[in-house]
Amino acid sequence: MRIEGGTATNTDPAGRWSLVVPLKPLARAKSRLAPASGALLRPRLALAFARDTVAAALSCPDVADVVVVTDDPAAGAALAALGALVVPDAPGAGLNAALAHGERAVRAGRPGAPLAALNADLPALRPAELSRVLEFSAAFPRAFVPDAAGIGTTFLSAAPGVELRPAFGGPSRVRHLASGAVEITLPGIDSVRRDVDTGEDLRVALDLGVGPFTAGRWAAGAVGRDR
Repeated sequence: MRIEGGTATNTDPAGRWSLVVPLKPLARAKSRLAPASGALLRPRLALAFARDTVAAALSCPDVADVVVVTDDPAAGAALAALGALVVPDAPGAGLNAALAHGERAVRAGRPGAPLAALNADLPALRPAELSRVLEFSAAFPRAFVPDAAGIGTTFLSAAPGVELRPAFGGPSRVRHLASGAVEITLPGIDSVRRDVDTGEDLRVALDLGVGPFTAGRWAAGAVGRDR
């Protein structure tokens, strides 16, 4: 997607995906991570997670563009520098309203493209695994990936002309199933399922192999954690 005079212009084939990534203000992000990271490192890790997520998504050959919905100016600038299109969270009414807002922004510029919502806390995301998910999703009106715990959702897709109808938050897996979305149970997509909310989640993601922003930020915070 290219922006010309404030208007989004589609410059990519319709078959490539637009991804919507919501990100709450960093001061409030990842509160459950604080016991493992400390109060100062927590928002910096939240941004590192988002940077690794967006960078990996933009590296995926099936992805045309990434739209980040956030009101955090520092996060917005950092993610725009990676190549994301950043739009403000105009509704200010929570995660699902932000995703619907991002969906409208994408549809305005690429109405014939498939679209998906992607969590911002997938620091181990691998472009090849995301490609597998996108290729599978293309066969269905809506599809989703459950998180590693099998309770929440990390990815939700909608075909062209189909509403996303996001129901993220808490036990969203059962809500997305009930809404008719197809559950994606492919093997070998661990990085797409591994969101990070707690210190244990982060440990597993580190073992899986996180991106450079998270790895660097975690290493830089090691001295503070050891004190």
